[in-house]
Amino acid sequence: MIVTPHGKHLIAGNWIATDEQFSNEPASGPAHQFSVGTVDMVNRACEAAEDAFWTFGYSSCEHRAIFLDTIAEEIEARAQTITEIGAQETGLPVARLQGERGRTIGQLRLFASHIRAGNHLDLRHDPAQPDRQPAGRPEIRLAQRPIGPVAVFGASNFPLAFSTAGGDTAAALAAGCPVVVKGHSAHPGTGEIVAEAIAAAISRCGVHPGVFSLIQGGRREVGTSLVQHPRIKAVGFTGSLAGGRALFDLCAQRPEPIPFFGELGSVNPMFILPGAAGERARELGAGWAGSLTMGAGQFCTNPGIAVVVDGEEADQFVLATAGALEKVGPQTMLTEGIASAYRAGQHRLQSRNSVKPVHETVSKGRQAGANLYETTGEQFLADHTLSEEVFGPLGLVVRVTSIEEMLTLARSFGGQLTATLHMAPSDAETARKLLTVLERKAGRVLANGFSTGVEVVDSMVHGGPYPASTNFGATSVGTMSIRRFLRPVAYQNIPAELVDHIL
Repeated sequence: MIVTPHGKHLIAGNWIATDEQFSNEPASGPAHQFSVGTVDMVNRACEAAEDAFWTFGYSSCEHRAIFLDTIAEEIEARAQTITEIGAQETGLPVARLQGERGRTIGQLRLFASHIRAGNHLDLRHDPAQPDRQPAGRPEIRLAQRPIGPVAVFGASNFPLAFSTAGGDTAAALAAGCPVVVKGHSAHPGTGEIVAEAIAAAISRCGVHPGVFSLIQGGRREVGTSLVQHPRIKAVGFTGSLAGGRALFDLCAQRPEPIPFFGELGSVNPMFILPGAAGERARELGAGWAGSLTMGAGQFCTNPGIAVVVDGEEADQFVLATAGALEKVGPQTMLTEGIASAYRAGQHRLQSRNSVKPVHETVSKGRQAGANLYETTGEQFLADHTLSEEVFGPLGLVVRVTSIEEMLTLARSFGGQLTATLHMAPSDAETARKLLTVLERKAGRVLANGFSTGVEVVDSMVHGGPYPASTNFGATSVGTMSIRRFLRPVAYQNIPAELVDHIL
């Protein structure tokens, strides 16, 4: 199947081209031309979003649920086309893209079900007590209400689940907030087709067309103008620490500061406790290698660091990991920029005398080989750069001398998306001590599993203390993510007929 994108932006229901264009850089297949976004388009999209909010933001939960379900249907109808161009642009395997599309569709439908039940509203009611002494109490009701238009920045590593109709967009629409998406230049063709699906759903459901716009490409001033536009009331972002921090600062510097929900980076440390190492060191090594190289290591939950007590079991673990990595050939990375950053991260470790290579490969172009290094707990604690993320299939083993040093090392980590305990029943006391540390460090703590893969469910937290994310009380996955784009309003002695549509 040949897919030829038209290369236009979607601005409030209209497909618009610009004179200046950019080319995508597909891993395979032909390159295509796309219009470059402008500040004027940002203005038009944001004003249209504000206009749409006055109807969409006050529509019923059922109306928005139908809209989310319809988007899911329209994406499903374009499944083959999305897979075709997604594979060309990103180099991701077809099975991965099919799974990600299923997750995106399932997420939309889960959110639809959630808001149908009103679970996002957090309704509270304190009846009036006019006879209370010494003063009567008024009737007070509380409900969560949408905040207004939201800006979403597409992610490089998830062309579907964290991009055009991904988690941030779905959560904002579920909340009742129009969305302006800044598409990622790594997969503009994929973004365009998903935007076509949303446009079709808008038409079918009779929704105000300003509820969704997609702006492709553009220089830094386009993203800056979107974050700083006075109509925008929150920003969703998944990407690098440097890029996210720059946008976070822009949000804080506005005349009206707004929340920035950025998911930035994480090394997702694993702690292999003695009992588990004694029982299954080789099994854990092979499992880690599989998780480490999944999707060329381009997951924000990629477990990049393993901490283990030095000794024979640690030797077995390292040898098993290296042996499994030797069987993994070069993998295609999402962009030239990501591949270049991966090589730079590897070089940073190679330049440290405190780091010993265990399994090394040479990566060229967009092809990335798996790498494994090791260091000691003492050296790790002395060099903060060893705890920095290397985005790709690279692992670092940290050998500690004791459980006490493992605890010290755990306390040294910055915020993480995940942290993992590999444990046996005999490790329960140590695990309990570590858990008290790790729950302060990570948004999700696992036992005897691997952190790659994030379930889209009510109980999921995909976030964590900085620098994993910029808001430790939020999640970008699961139904609780809708709450990011709502704010509580108390209604005191307001006649019931005025708030029936809300409550």
